[in-house]
Amino acid sequence: MITLRKITLDNRRAVFNLEVSEDQRQYVASNLSSVASCYVLSTNGGHPFPFAIYADEQPVGFAMLTYGITGYELPSVADGSYCILRFMIDRHYQGRGYGREALAEMIKFIRTFPAGPAQLCWLPYKRDNTAAKKLYESFGFQENGEICDGEQVTVLRL
Repeated sequence: MITLRKITLDNRRAVFNLEVSEDQRQYVASNLSSVASCYVLSTNGGHPFPFAIYADEQPVGFAMLTYGITGYELPSVADGSYCILRFMIDRHYQGRGYGREALAEMIKFIRTFPAGPAQLCWLPYKRDNTAAKKLYESFGFQENGEICDGEQVTVLRL
């Protein structure tokens, strides 16, 4: 069973050590860098939600959800919307359906509107990441035609 958990003093090192495969590194920032970005976002008025993704009691991935991003190149849908800014499953745990389950949990969490109401959730991804595109489309995300910081923007109506 997949759960989203807070990053704590106890699990932080395990989360920071999670990595995607070599050929996927071009698609995602390191988890340590992402957690540092959470600090920057929160001190600049944003609402980041970093999560360790667990399969039962084993950390297998990382997700960073946001609301109220500032200081980045943003698509037109960003204002008042949630964003799945970072999402990864460790290379040792890929191919087991954890990404699909984790995305379902993230959307469920977002629909509780923890930082405020929203109509949309958006996420950026590199166009050549066909596995990610397929996963996002299976949940109803649709490209809106925008490119943000070199990445395709896809949107889900909440």
